[in-house]
Amino acid sequence: MKLNLFKSLPVALAGLFIGTAALAQEPVTSTTPFRTWSIGVNAGALTPLSPLGGKNDFSNNKTSFGYGLYIKKQFTPYFSLRLDGVRGKLKGDNTEAYDSGVANNSSVSSFDTQLEYSGSLNAVVNMFNIDMFKKENALQLYVSAGAGLAGYKPTITTANGTSLYAGDKTISELIIPVGLGAKFKISDAVNFDLGWTINFVDGDNLDGYYRGSNDKYNYAYAGLEFALGSGKQLAFHNPVALTYDEALKAKQTADALKGDLDAQKAENAKLRSEMSDILKDSDGDGVADKLDKCPDTPSGTVVDGSGCPLVTPKPQVTVITEEDRKVVSEAIKNLEFDLGKATIRSKSYASLNRVAALLVQKNFSLKLAGHTDNTGSKELNLRLSKERAESVKAYLVSQGANASRIEATGYGMGQPIATNKTAAGRQKNRRVEFTLY
Repeated sequence: MKLNLFKSLPVALAGLFIGTAALAQEPVTSTTPFRTWSIGVNAGALTPLSPLGGKNDFSNNKTSFGYGLYIKKQFTPYFSLRLDGVRGKLKGDNTEAYDSGVANNSSVSSFDTQLEYSGSLNAVVNMFNIDMFKKENALQLYVSAGAGLAGYKPTITTANGTSLYAGDKTISELIIPVGLGAKFKISDAVNFDLGWTINFVDGDNLDGYYRGSNDKYNYAYAGLEFALGSGKQLAFHNPVALTYDEALKAKQTADALKGDLDAQKAENAKLRSEMSDILKDSDGDGVADKLDKCPDTPSGTVVDGSGCPLVTPKPQVTVITEEDRKVVSEAIKNLEFDLGKATIRSKSYASLNRVAALLVQKNFSLKLAGHTDNTGSKELNLRLSKERAESVKAYLVSQGANASRIEATGYGMGQPIATNKTAAGRQKNRRVEFTLY
């Protein structure tokens, strides 16, 4: 009867590779190229039993020569997949009693099985590096587990000396290999490998003798592994040590920065001490003693840049006299323009000159308001009134008045001071008013 373990082999394999896939995702922090592919050859002893217990079909299991090779892909420093192949012979007989002392009365005296092939895909997990703080180790321990297929031809010899063959057909059975080993790095390209694998067979015909339990065989071997490519071997790379080195460098950098910061603080304290003498202000007026020409200024006094009391000039009061108003009034009376235009007639210049001189002398401000009668359209009169006021402003500025103190506005016919029904009333409405302030 076959084990249920083999019936769930696909599920077991899926769990194995999914579980180890997480390890394969671990990034390698070094930028140095690594060797990740390798091949290995080995040779050793094949024995048709397992030290882990279970029934043995023969009381005296012999050790025979076996050999193998493999190809391996290293995904992280901890995890790899390895494709193994093993060949050799398995032998045993019943010439001795079982370890329990029970005599062997089997009708089969011995067996000789040719292991034509044993191929398996194994997940290999590196257990740890011997020195956690060393980037590259020379010794590494590992465990492995996988699944595969074994093909073999058993021959048994009966108690009367008759040999019975399985025939030309090779028997193929599923196997689950579980192993452990130690690897020694000789160079960046060569490793010495010691290993031991127990292979559980999904059948009871490995030795040609059926006793109702699955057979098993183990393979202890020594061999050489050759790393392909260039650079260091990823399998012997120790990210723990690399992380430790990076942390140590970070600490050294932090210590150096702290030293620089302490030195800068001392320098700043020295500068503050020197600046306190330079910036000393005994009277509290905001001017340092070294620059203060009036060192005993009373508290609250507004001072200038030299520390002396600031003299505030008295505001100038603009006083418009009757004489000033008379000058403006005469200018209004004498102001004439060409008919329907904004051109000032020359007879108005003399009185405008006196207004300009008044503005310059007393720094007055002046508002000019242009007005018209109702002859013509509203738009035309508005434009004409604005142009005449601007014309008066331009003339006064040409005589030295400050343009920023003169405001010129046109109101058109919107603000009459007399009737527009008579010629005399319309004459009064055609005007430019002067307002001093």
